[in-house]
Amino acid sequence: MKNTNRLGKMPAWQKHFVQIGMLSCSLTGTAYLLGHEFHIERAILGTHPVLACHGIAAILATIALGSVLPFHLKAGLKSKRKLWSGLSQLAFLAALLVSGALLYYGPEEIRDGVIATHWMLGIAFFSIFLLHGVYSKK
Repeated sequence: MKNTNRLGKMPAWQKHFVQIGMLSCSLTGTAYLLGHEFHIERAILGTHPVLACHGIAAILATIALGSVLPFHLKAGLKSKRKLWSGLSQLAFLAALLVSGALLYYGPEEIRDGVIATHWMLGIAFFSIFLLHGVYSKK
């Protein structure tokens, strides 16, 4: 059995849950963005079912985020390893949660600006998420 007691290392189940949650949210969001905003295969990608899948994936991603906060984040702060990408992800996810809530519950007057903000934040988050998972500080 692998040693999962290393500082900040997530157990395999948690790592997979976080990866699946974040990737499914990012990929369904990208699909909807391409269909709805950029009119690429709009009849397939820009539909309500794709948006609903994105919403469900966002819920799973939020639960995944909650699963890493108590241990992984604390250990990362203590070790200062991957600090920039980890804290950036946290900030982007917080902004994505707020902008996602505003898309659903916010006033109509700000909707267009929130849409643009949400997808730009989503692309930035996804880039940092991938970076955080692959780079290692020497």
